[in-house]
Amino acid sequence: MDIQVEIARKADQELVDAFGRLLPQLSRSAKALDADAVGRILACDANTVLVARADGEIVGTLTLVMFPVPSGLRARIEDVVVDGAARGHGVAGLLTRKALEVAREAGARTVDLTSRPDREAANRLYERLGFQVRESTVYRSALDG
Repeated sequence: MDIQVEIARKADQELVDAFGRLLPQLSRSAKALDADAVGRILACDANTVLVARADGEIVGTLTLVMFPVPSGLRARIEDVVVDGAARGHGVAGLLTRKALEVAREAGARTVDLTSRPDREAANRLYERLGFQVRESTVYRSALDG
């Protein structure tokens, strides 16, 4: 499988359809995105949306979020998802390596990500790519209730 990774530049119907296919594979609670929502994501200066293509079709996405804070440029990888039919072909690894390259070129010193413990294959991949588990506690406050 020949896989190409590129930065998404426009919120066209192909990208909207890809998110429609891929997001439910990442999260049951993720809401469907329309072209306006995808456009807002792409237009946000903090975001770099990467797409992986196999035979011209989008089979995976990753969003790299970078933002300056007093301690330096922070970078996070969010919403990595690879189509079930394309898993096991190195798509997530290529997306993640490209995100690390983009973050390094932008001046970030570290890149953070979170992954659920039950995502064993993803966690093994992240460790192979040099990510280390941090001694940290993640807190979340739900704002919609």
